[in-house]
Amino acid sequence: MLSALEVITTVSVGLMVGVEFAVAFVMNPIFSALPEDSNQQARSHGGRMLGAAMPFWYISSLVLAGTWAIVGWNDQGTGLVVTAAGLLVLSVVMSLLLLVPINNRGKTWTPENRPADWQQQMKRWDRYHYIRVAVIIAAFALLVVALV
Repeated sequence: MLSALEVITTVSVGLMVGVEFAVAFVMNPIFSALPEDSNQQARSHGGRMLGAAMPFWYISSLVLAGTWAIVGWNDQGTGLVVTAAGLLVLSVVMSLLLLVPINNRGKTWTPENRPADWQQQMKRWDRYHYIRVAVIIAAFALLVVALV
């Protein structure tokens, strides 16, 4: 059972890293190259779509990592799993305090109602997101090392 939990946790966090990496380094640069209205509309749509899915994914990944740490408490590598879980907690806290407030505003914007500083707010979101991606990559790497 522990082996299955380890693999499921690692795959879940790895896929989450892939999605968030793609948002940071593929999708948002593509959106930024679009004309202003299209850029803002794409980000709003992405905010609505991923804003609905990612909270579940972040929390379930954290629960899986925590469960792995508890079930495998006496196993070698548990310290790595606990550290990874701590980084996932940090990513959730960052999301709630820094990214979600901006996302909640941005997902309601249209070309008619967006604020004058919408691009600055998106750049701030991007900066926070880069840090969050680094945090979850570190968590993923620790889980992979603990797995092997």
